[in-house]
This record gives sequence, C-alpha cells and structure tokens, in this order.
Amino acid sequence: MKPDEVLASIEQIAPRQGLPIIGPKRGAFLDEAIEKHRPTTVLEVGTLVGYSAIRMARHLRDGGRVTCVELSEERARTARANFERAGLSDRIEIILGDARNVLPTLKGNFDMVFFDAVKEDYLYYLRSIEGLLRRGSVVVADNVKSHADEVAPYLDYVRKSGKYSSTYREAPPNFGNGPGDAVEISVRL
Repeated sequence: MKPDEVLASIEQIAPRQGLPIIGPKRGAFLDEAIEKHRPTTVLEVGTLVGYSAIRMARHLRDGGRVTCVELSEERARTARANFERAGLSDRIEIILGDARNVLPTLKGNFDMVFFDAVKEDYLYYLRSIEGLLRRGSVVVADNVKSHADEVAPYLDYVRKSGKYSSTYREAPPNFGNGPGDAVEISVRL
C-alpha cells in the first residue's frame, strides 16, 4: 500500500476505536512543517499506531529518518505493522520505553520534534532533548487547545524563553462535530 492509503485506513478506524490521532486537519500542519523546514532527522514522542510518523516520513528526503518513542509494546507492534504496510519501515524506528527515561539517553541532533504523549510532560520532554536541537529545528506540540491547562508550562516556555519563535495553529475537528484542537509550532532560534 502507499502511505496515503495507510493513512486513510487509519483515519477510517480511528473514530470507531477512539484513537486520538492527529488526523488529517491538524496533520496538515505537520506536512507544512516538513515541507518548509526540510528536516532529515525527526523525533516523535508518542507513536500510538504510527499515523503521524507515516505522515512525516512520507515527506522526508532520501536518507531521512523518524525516531519514535512509544511506551506501549502493543501500540509499537501495531505501528510497526502500519509502517511496513506503508512501505516506510526503512525510514522509521521505534524505541520502546517511557519517554521520561528514553529522551535523556538520546544522542545526535534532531531537525524536527513532534510531541503527542503525556501532555503534562511536554516541557520535560523539550528540556530533555533541547541540547539536541540546532538553530532552525522545529518543535510541534499537539493538543495544545484541548489540554491547555496541562501544556501551559510548556507553552509559557516556548513563547517567553527567547529560545523559540512560536506559533499557535488551530484546526476544526477531524471527525464529526466538536471544538477542534490546535498545535504549537516552535522554531529554535
């Protein structure tokens, strides 16, 4: 299957199974970030079934890699199967474990980071890998509207620390009615 077909199949089952994927509307912000910033190395914290990793990996240039951190072994297995179906398993790897433990051990640099895990931990995640970001690295945080209270310390940091240029992007709901949600896109200065 092509990556877009796998994404469409996940979009079909997500509402029925209650999977909180970023979906096509907020996912378009990930697509834009990849197109604009042209990352080679991407870190994703919170993989679930692999939807966002596929969205990002399909736009990477040759040699680009997505490193995913996922706590659940079952979800990691499902994500790997989806990567295989999308023909992208050579571009995506999963590190199994708690992001709070895994992130401080990572080496190298990341051109792009996507947070979609424990919302209260976004600031911890960022501070854990901040030394691996270069000037121009982009950090995308999901669910900043629906979990505004939980991500408030993170938003305060990226907006006021002087280390990032940060933009709030809101989208309507992906499936059905509701308030929609938003991402925060922060570029390292």
